[in-house]
Amino acid sequence: MSLLTGSANTIKYVLFAFNLIFLITGIILIAVGVGVASVFYSYEVLLASNFFSIPTFLIVIGVFIIFISFFGCWGALRENYCLTLIFAILLGLIFILELAAGISGYVLRSDAEQLLESSLKGSLTLYQKNQPTDSYTHIWDYVQSTFDCCGVNSYKDWTQFNGSLPLSCCTIPYGVVGSYECGTTNETTERHTNGCLLKFSTFIEAHAVSLGACGIVLAVIQFFGVLFACYIAREIKIRNGISGFMG
Repeated sequence: MSLLTGSANTIKYVLFAFNLIFLITGIILIAVGVGVASVFYSYEVLLASNFFSIPTFLIVIGVFIIFISFFGCWGALRENYCLTLIFAILLGLIFILELAAGISGYVLRSDAEQLLESSLKGSLTLYQKNQPTDSYTHIWDYVQSTFDCCGVNSYKDWTQFNGSLPLSCCTIPYGVVGSYECGTTNETTERHTNGCLLKFSTFIEAHAVSLGACGIVLAVIQFFGVLFACYIAREIKIRNGISGFMG
């Protein structure tokens, strides 16, 4: 026979349902962390370590949530005070970590443009002509082609090739046969007019925001779980006549 009756018994099963939700949130955190990390690793040469720490942090939190959700499920179903209390404490810790990760995501967003500007300017000078396997050459051609941009702030940043530009700075017209000149001196509508800093930083910032939003939204869900877990632990303690903090 259940030790909890009435509304307390109902909340016990609500807590169990919340544990299933927590399990899902853990999976979501892992999925978001892996997804954003995979995007960031595509631009690893240009990104500072700050950009990889938060996705990794979310993945670790997600794994931790999946692990501790079993404490909550078992404690709620068995009406075990110690397990439920441990679950509530761990959930409180998770709440703090997720909130910290969420805030860090928004802080990263605000710092992204400055960090990227420094990185882009430094790596642009390392571009190697006719060296497609070079990591800096490859990433610059990839960024300029993907975001239809040229240079950091404009095509004028390319000063090391005496008026010539990487072909990735231009959209090669259809029907071109043989060589194609992409340069700074000739006015051409095929040359990308915008620098890469604005478009690339906007792209990276959007992913940083997704990390922040995911951490904060799921932290709010965890907060209600902490309240439920504490209430259930208190009810179990009272009904069992347990004294002391850990019984």
